Amino acid sequence: MSSSPDEELIRRFLGGDRAAFAELVERHQRRVYNLAFRMLGRDEDAADATQEVFLTCYRKLGGFRGGSAFTTWLHRVAVNTCYDALRKRSRERPAGEEVEPPPAPDLADASVTGLDVQRALLTVPQEFRAVLVLHDVQGVPYVEIAQALGAPLGTVKSRLHRGRVALARALRGEQPGPPPPSNLQETRE
Repeated sequence: MSSSPDEELIRRFLGGDRAAFAELVERHQRRVYNLAFRMLGRDEDAADATQEVFLTCYRKLGGFRGGSAFTTWLHRVAVNTCYDALRKRSRERPAGEEVEPPPAPDLADASVTGLDVQRALLTVPQEFRAVLVLHDVQGVPYVEIAQALGAPLGTVKSRLHRGRVALARALRGEQPGPPPPSNLQETRE
C-alpha cells in the first residue's frame, strides 16, 4: 500500500486509476467493517454493509467535494448504510420476535467481557450507538463526528453522554429505557 494521502488517491481514481480505489478500500476497510460490526452486531451483516459502503463510494466518489476529510465522508456513508440495514432488519423481523445475541463461547475472561460489551452496545439506541462507536471505539474527534452525521457539535456530545449512560445500564443488566435528562441541550453549539 502506498503512503499517498486519501485526496491523492481520490484524484487518481477520478482520473481513471482503478488501483487507487483499491488502495482506498484496503486502507479503510477494517475501520468501516469494525464500525458496521459494532452497529449491526453480526459478522455477515457487517461484511455486507462494508461491501455496500465501498460500492456506494465507488459510485459517488465523484460527488465528494472535499469540504471535509475523506474519512468524515466515509463515516457518514458507513453510518447511513448501517442505519439502512437496521431499518431493513426491523421490517423483516416478525412482530414480537426478539433478536437473541449468540451465547458467549467458553473463552478467556477478556473475550467474554468483549462479547458482553458488544451485546450491551446493541441495546443502545442506534443514534447514540453511532456516536459511541465513532468516538469511544474508533477515536474520531467530535467535530468530525458532527460533520459525518450532519449534527451540531452539542448534539454529538449529548448523544455520546446518553449513549454511555445507556451502555452502562445495559452492562449492569438494567432494562433499556429512556436515558436520564441531560444537562446538555442538543441544539447548543
